[in-house]
Amino acid sequence: MSVEQFDPSNKSKSAKQTTTLDAPAEILAKQVEKHSRNHDNKTAANIGFISLGCPKNLVDSERILTQLRTEGYHVTNSYNDADLVIVNTCGFIDSAVQESLDTIGEALSENGKVLVTGCLGAKDNEIKELHPNVLGITGPHAYDEVLKQVHQHVAKPQHNPLIDLVPDHGVKLTPKHYAYLKISEGCNHRCTFCIIPSMRGDLDSRPVGDVLAEAQRLVKAGVKELLVISQDTSAYGVDVKHKTDFWDGMPVKTHMQALCEQLTKMGVWVRLHYVYPYPHVDEVLPLMADGRLLPYLDIPFQHANKRILKLMKRPGNADKTLERIKKWREICPELVIRSTFIVGFPGETEEEFQELLDFLEEAQLDRVGCFAYSDVEGARANDLPDHINEAVKQERLQRFMAVQAKISSEKLQARIGQEYLVLIDEINSEGAVGRTYMDAPEIDGKVYLSDEFDVQAGDQVWVQIIHADEHDLWGVRVED
Repeated sequence: MSVEQFDPSNKSKSAKQTTTLDAPAEILAKQVEKHSRNHDNKTAANIGFISLGCPKNLVDSERILTQLRTEGYHVTNSYNDADLVIVNTCGFIDSAVQESLDTIGEALSENGKVLVTGCLGAKDNEIKELHPNVLGITGPHAYDEVLKQVHQHVAKPQHNPLIDLVPDHGVKLTPKHYAYLKISEGCNHRCTFCIIPSMRGDLDSRPVGDVLAEAQRLVKAGVKELLVISQDTSAYGVDVKHKTDFWDGMPVKTHMQALCEQLTKMGVWVRLHYVYPYPHVDEVLPLMADGRLLPYLDIPFQHANKRILKLMKRPGNADKTLERIKKWREICPELVIRSTFIVGFPGETEEEFQELLDFLEEAQLDRVGCFAYSDVEGARANDLPDHINEAVKQERLQRFMAVQAKISSEKLQARIGQEYLVLIDEINSEGAVGRTYMDAPEIDGKVYLSDEFDVQAGDQVWVQIIHADEHDLWGVRVED
């Protein structure tokens, strides 16, 4: 129900949905330093690590860090202590590219020995032009290549694997109680505003047995919520023709529905992100209605006008989309839908923008993010005619946000008096903060429990809602 302006240069809720950019000096190794604090870092091989970008990039960072720890490297949160710094970059839009380039520059200035990986690594010439002294550059999900480059500049340390233990689930950069589960790489779509396929390649689905094995390890480690992510979750398995794999001695198809059916058996929250509205999405709604799968769909509709969607090379027809949303809500009345939109796309007329506002009013979506179109180097939309004046784009963005803010406020006010199961994320000086099934971490709303301290992160408690604003809820704990 929240309304967020897409701005990857800061830590706004919507920025974290697609391009979460931490401040350059905030090395994510702070979150994994606990794995190294018992070692003598003066003699160890120490690696600094900065991770920028979306949750998919965060998973890449976790995999690299896990392999580093497995080989005995220690992770440090200080430039001065690091023998080498790795920057995992984002290259989704121009402001994210600039943030990544600035971060690389800071790491070079503060440390001098820097490896670059991630989406921006696919544009190695752009990096080398500005920062010729970087030691090496690799693209996204290039785990083996990153490790090879590390070996070239920082020798593998001697370590005892019985002492330098790495958890079965690997190094995680999220809190213990939730984790991202990436099921595929790449994307087969060629949206004109997006360059992800040129950086991450075509769809490459992970074997379903491997995905389920990872999910099981995470659950055994205490994870209470699995957030399923990819570039296109609905397309999972298309590239391998939905071949049958095996999990726990049973055949399982490489298919979104089959994956969801198995994940729901693990006894934790399962949340679906980046879902394209293909027809087979309908098949997971009964799982949501039965309470096995969180009734939450993250579907990036992007626009409502048919001509603009065609220019974007996006599937969709507003009337059919509204029909499907109505059908989904009939099957599962508790369904929450999150989406993102672009305003000011090249050629968008005032009438076409008004059609988008009308769609919002009709669809009554629960969580919405929006950003004004901007050129992305390499995107085909740059060559379209009739680009919109920046002032007009910003004016449309504000109008869009105002419409959704009203929808959001009304929908949250209707939650007052109801009781929900809340997953606690943190306890601060004012009390506990958590989320309902309606809220994905970092990007959606929160539930504030003032003066509630008798809980821990990862606990699940029943809460009655007593207050709401346009984005968040306040509640009091009730007896389980």
